[in-house]
Amino acid sequence: MTAFGYHCSHEQISPSRLLRHALHAQDAGFDAAMCSDHLAPWLPEQGHSGYAFAWLGAALQATDLPFGMVTAPGQRTHPVTTAQALATLAEMAPGRFWAALGSGEALNEHITGDPWPDHATRRARLRECVEVIRALLAGEEVSHNGLVTVDRARIWSLPAEAPALIAAAVSPESAAEHAAWADGLITVGCDPRAAAKVLEAYREAGGRGPARLQVHLAFAPTDAEALAMTRRHWRNAAVTAPDCWDIDTPEALARRAEGVTDEQLEAGVIVSSDASIHRDRLAELADVGFDALMLHQVGADESDQAAFIDVFGERVLPELRGAE
Repeated sequence: MTAFGYHCSHEQISPSRLLRHALHAQDAGFDAAMCSDHLAPWLPEQGHSGYAFAWLGAALQATDLPFGMVTAPGQRTHPVTTAQALATLAEMAPGRFWAALGSGEALNEHITGDPWPDHATRRARLRECVEVIRALLAGEEVSHNGLVTVDRARIWSLPAEAPALIAAAVSPESAAEHAAWADGLITVGCDPRAAAKVLEAYREAGGRGPARLQVHLAFAPTDAEALAMTRRHWRNAAVTAPDCWDIDTPEALARRAEGVTDEQLEAGVIVSSDASIHRDRLAELADVGFDALMLHQVGADESDQAAFIDVFGERVLPELRGAE
């Protein structure tokens, strides 16, 4: 049976309010939750970006939900620091935490002052980081010289079971490449055909473990309000990979998103006031074969989040579960 999770958008909502939304989602019947590790929001007006590692300690303690996060070790965060944080969260919440590792975006990583590598170098750096993190989570002392450097590092507080390290991939090519090391897959989108290609590439390359899909959606009282919500709060959805990887400030991304069309917004976000349309679109995505759909309501206002959680918890999720 497909699980349905609540995406906690640090880029849009303050950490304290986001924790209240996660508790609300649990009470409403969501099965899981996730967040991303960002230093900056995508757009200046989104206005937030809490520290995901610290917030997850509170969220795992306050809820009973399994949580995941997407993070990018290697530049802003050293892989040893990442491994220590993952170990601590997994030790405190056994069996309830996973981490998706990606190659990152300049938006978050440029702050070190180090040059932003090309995509091939970032992929190679990610692979080195994965090897370092796995060895540290296995209790080994690690030294490494390559695209990252490690000198005699060891994690002293280890969980009884290491957290799953899953691949964050947006293309079939990257999904296939990551299959060699990943314990699972997470991708993003709302087009069943495109999502299926990413999942198929991962499985055909031998990829194991659960597959999750993050889905952006805009649910509002009218279709016009849902579209306006998308344009106001999440027009960055129209700036897709690889373009978004190399934009280094929220202001630059906002300029890049000027003049995006309604069609471009709706290519990345399910936009509708009709809960039944959201249900049917999500059912199509679940049928692709994903183990979990992680749902992100793009409206950041208190009322936007409350209405989404209540309506989906009371109606949409039960109907989706009943159709399986």
